[in-house]
Amino acid sequence: MRTLQTVGYRRGDTVEVASNEEGFVGSYYEATVVEEIPGGKGYVVQYKTLVKDDFSGPLTEAVPGAEIRPQPPQVKADLFDMYEEVDAFDNDGWWVGKINGKIGNRYYVFFETTGDEILYHKDRIRVHLDWVHHAWVLTQT
Repeated sequence: MRTLQTVGYRRGDTVEVASNEEGFVGSYYEATVVEEIPGGKGYVVQYKTLVKDDFSGPLTEAVPGAEIRPQPPQVKADLFDMYEEVDAFDNDGWWVGKINGKIGNRYYVFFETTGDEILYHKDRIRVHLDWVHHAWVLTQT
């Protein structure tokens, strides 16, 4: 398992939170930092796309700092190459997969963790970057 680097975040920062729940490992969810938990124990975040169980509003929860990363920069890509590692937006979060085919403006993305191959419009795919030593780096495939 890859260890995520911790960074000091402030209230209002836009971040992504890694999920460690079974069936969701490897996915990231957009959130805003609400507050830092004293003693370096993490942060309270409010998710952009996840809602409370009763659907009464956005989900807010405490998460360890190691599960948070800054939101990656937008890297413009009009085309994706075969077998290129990408992030696809699905089920309210970003999931890492590889391009496995193309039809017009849509791409088949294969997810190793689930064995699924799903067709996405290019607008739901972004260049995959890794958060390494407090910096975003382009994945080498």
